Amino acid sequence: MANFNLIGNSLIDLITNGEATTENFAEKKAEILKLIKTAVRAKISLIQIREKKLAARLVFELAAEAVKLAQNTETKILINDRADIALAANADGVHLTSCSLSADIIRRNFPDNFIIGVSTHTIEEAELAKNRGADFVTFSPIFDSPDKDNPQGIEKLREVCEKLNPFSIIALGGIDATNYKSVLEAGASGFAAIRFLNDAGNIKKISRKVAKHTKNNEK
Repeated sequence: MANFNLIGNSLIDLITNGEATTENFAEKKAEILKLIKTAVRAKISLIQIREKKLAARLVFELAAEAVKLAQNTETKILINDRADIALAANADGVHLTSCSLSADIIRRNFPDNFIIGVSTHTIEEAELAKNRGADFVTFSPIFDSPDKDNPQGIEKLREVCEKLNPFSIIALGGIDATNYKSVLEAGASGFAAIRFLNDAGNIKKISRKVAKHTKNNEK
């Protein structure tokens, strides 16, 4: 498994919003890279490039430039679903979905330091991902979020965190500045967001707040 110990830290995972297409690629690529540059400067832990509408060659192009921006920094770049593109672009790892190859296949066939995240929605899915060699899972949706099923809620998040502790669980779904503390207090290693974190101003503010929150909890 990758050297990806999040214990004692609160991780922030920026997921790109998936609005890039072949037609608007030049414009959206510039926007995404600008956002990534801001996130890297703010020491955001993870950036997941999740652009499902793009052809593989364009995902690679975007990923390769994102990797350069994060080189020699604390920020890790992951590619949604496509471990092959992640490896070719020298990204840090992949984030797997329910349609992806399973974590154990990736673990056996990719470098030891390749980070593997997995999307999960039940305790059973999270436990399976852990047993198959994932470094972390996202667990969602926690709160109301567009186009998602009924929210899991804080208590379900707390349950999965307690059962799999110290394995890293990243909360996802409807998380913003008003509720991020509740997911950290429930035991999550951190949180991920699409809408909230696809805003440079929010990135700067929340990174400072989370760092302060983590520091206060360590006292």
